[in-house]
Amino acid sequence: MGKNQILYIDASSGISGDMTIGALLDLGGRLELLQERLGSLTLRGYRLMARKELRAGIQATKFDVVLDETAKEVQGHHGKSHGGHHHHHRTFGEIRRMIESSSLSAWVREKSVSAFFKLAQAEGTVHNQPPEEVHFHEVGALDSIVDIVGCMILMEELLPSRIVCSPVNVGRGTLECRHGIYPVPGPAVEHLLRGVPTFSNEVEGELTTPTGAALLAVLAESYGPRPLMSTLRAGYGAGTRDTPGSANVLRLTLAEGASADASIEKGEVAVIEAAIDDMSPQVWGYFQERALSAGALDVYAVPALMKKNRPAYVLTLLCDSAHLDEMVHLVFAETTTIGLRYTAARRRTLDREIVQVQTDYGPVRIKVASIQGRRVNFVPEYEDCRHLAAERGVPLKDVTAAASRAYLDAARP
Repeated sequence: MGKNQILYIDASSGISGDMTIGALLDLGGRLELLQERLGSLTLRGYRLMARKELRAGIQATKFDVVLDETAKEVQGHHGKSHGGHHHHHRTFGEIRRMIESSSLSAWVREKSVSAFFKLAQAEGTVHNQPPEEVHFHEVGALDSIVDIVGCMILMEELLPSRIVCSPVNVGRGTLECRHGIYPVPGPAVEHLLRGVPTFSNEVEGELTTPTGAALLAVLAESYGPRPLMSTLRAGYGAGTRDTPGSANVLRLTLAEGASADASIEKGEVAVIEAAIDDMSPQVWGYFQERALSAGALDVYAVPALMKKNRPAYVLTLLCDSAHLDEMVHLVFAETTTIGLRYTAARRRTLDREIVQVQTDYGPVRIKVASIQGRRVNFVPEYEDCRHLAAERGVPLKDVTAAASRAYLDAARP
């Protein structure tokens, strides 16, 4: 593993446990290693299969857990078949004890239990049950335990310094669960993906499963477009369906991230300045709005004393060098200055991304600044907080504080 490796998860066709393991195997993971380490769990009567299949012309690895007749009888005794899968109704407590008593590594045990705990929290919230008492109907079967624990086993072999995921395609339409028919995404997935950017396209069905959502909840550190990185290799995991016109695959890209210096964006900007002592304060606000909407990077004014001790303000406007002429014309048109000066300045900026969190007042976007994947600052978007404060009739500071708490809770490992 490199010190600055990134694993980018492309979930534009959704994500499930078997797709994730298929992609990890396609990326170079070994099926023999997976089978050997899974042997430390008290699970019997199954075998693992991996084969190459095409999805919309793309070759991907299809991973399956195949039950033998004994396991089918046991599963059938404890549960019922649903959608081709056999479900033994295990509680979270049973699954946790099974994983913690195994000889798997501490990292694999911790991450696997964490994924199932998040599932238990989601199911418990939906059905009003404590996590320890939740019976996993959709995700508690032998094959789903293999999917979650197996994913952590293969992920430990890579252990990138950072895992980033694209916006997640949840699918559309309806799905049939044990308790009835629900709109996609199902209640558990909806809960697990709170604060995560999601979308739907024209593909029908449940594209993101509870297992896939739980894996993201534990592994993904941030969501957004592909970061600045150099690809080393990619792996494709095939979904069960082959949808015409849509590649039903999960792509994992292992890449080298930018160095610490390269992760700080370097560039050049134009700095325009003008000292103004004869303009109405009302015009300042209007000019600032016009400049920012026209593409200025920043606009501010500081008080100054001019000759003969006249009080004034020094206007400073930052813009891309390509927009210099446009901004010069705007300053002359909208302010009272008859002269200005401009210089070229070098600047460095941190990596920035926008994540969304859910608060009691509503969704709020958070601007996060980082260096080499390490967060150094974050701030709730003012406009989101202002809108919610006005809509709910609460103080702005309460909404801002709630957004900060929600982000820290979501970012806590």
